Amino acid sequence: MMTFQELKAAVDAGTVDTVLVCMVDMQGRLMGKRFVAQHFVATAWEETHCCNYLLATDLEMATPDGYASTSWQKGYGDYTLRPDLDTIRPLTWLNGTVMVLCDVLDHHTHEPVAHSPRAVLKRQIARCEDRGLTPIMATELEFFLFEKSFAEIARTGYRELVPISRFNEDYSILQTSREEHVMQPLRNHLWAAGIPVENSKGEAESGQEELNIRYATALDTADHHTIAKHATKEIADRHGHAASFMAKWHPARVGSSAHVHQSLWRNGQNAFADPEGDFGMSREMRHYMAGLIRFAPEITLFLAPYVNSYKRFAKATFAPTKTVWSVDNRTAGFRLCGAATQAVRVECRIPGSDMNPYLALAALLAAGLAGMDGELDLARPTTGDVYDAAQAGEIPASLPAALDRFRRSDMLRAAMGDEVIDHYCRAAEWEIEEFERAVTDFEIARGFERA
Repeated sequence: MMTFQELKAAVDAGTVDTVLVCMVDMQGRLMGKRFVAQHFVATAWEETHCCNYLLATDLEMATPDGYASTSWQKGYGDYTLRPDLDTIRPLTWLNGTVMVLCDVLDHHTHEPVAHSPRAVLKRQIARCEDRGLTPIMATELEFFLFEKSFAEIARTGYRELVPISRFNEDYSILQTSREEHVMQPLRNHLWAAGIPVENSKGEAESGQEELNIRYATALDTADHHTIAKHATKEIADRHGHAASFMAKWHPARVGSSAHVHQSLWRNGQNAFADPEGDFGMSREMRHYMAGLIRFAPEITLFLAPYVNSYKRFAKATFAPTKTVWSVDNRTAGFRLCGAATQAVRVECRIPGSDMNPYLALAALLAAGLAGMDGELDLARPTTGDVYDAAQAGEIPASLPAALDRFRRSDMLRAAMGDEVIDHYCRAAEWEIEEFERAVTDFEIARGFERA
């Protein structure tokens, strides 16, 4: 990480000539501008501007109607981007370049834009802090590497998708050694950017990787996740490969997840830990986990935001289908980790790697806090193969089902506000509308001749 004074010194010394000024969009991607470094340190460090359509688009940057915040009728005005100078960091895979993340403000009032992903998460962090608690979180990030580049794959109509390896490489040192030309610079460049990477490993499919970053405060965790995802794509592309964070790219292969580990701390100590409690869990942790389970169907939209996201939830794939908890059991939606230790925490296994981390972490905190406020009771853990647990609650099986639960969630509306919930309802509606207009390869192959 760099202080603003260190950045100015680097600009004066000529070692930095470019500053990436970035916001996070609804899809969790970095959007922004490349500033001449001398101009940034002179004036642009205070603020810059962007079109407000950046928080009302889909994956293809379309401008759908139906958003209250902005539209063609309103003329698509500006937002103000205010650099968060605590997030300045070098991007050593780009020559002479540093980046800074921004908060998104209303152009006229300079108040935070409520549906900006960073603002959504900050609101839930503030709710924790009002209780004297600090959320400490971590994400595991899975993705696939492919033999060819994004450009080469796009020219085939995304039909020639060949993973970088030929077999399941879960924990394989042999196969991951063959991928070190991508993964080694990725780990090292992220570390140089102030992102505390712990390790990478092969995952449970051919060409699948996992990147693990040390736990941190919730906002830092979301920042780390977003920058790591962006860096993965850029570094893989430099080496002639594509990196995909799609939740499920092939019907016969497992999907990619982004498990979220969670705990709440008070005065530097894990408030979830109680050596006298069952499995070393405090009363607060039990209420928090009960909230996660009770409200899981209502927050799933923020954990699985696309039509494709729901293809990942399948039996015997390590992706959950039920909302119960279990002790160190990877078939459950929620897994207790570090039982009876000071590191006790809950892992949510529902999110896919296509999630927006700010929205996902915010939703989980909102659900957990609701459990604490309501002093909800936590059921006994489910044991064995949770996929076959007949009495367990179900994760919504489709985006329309998740949208229905999300739209009707009194808990989320109270925690985040109607404006935020209605905004992301429209995003999900548009995703469904676009998919319903599509004619898929499946339909053509099945019905072209035989229908």
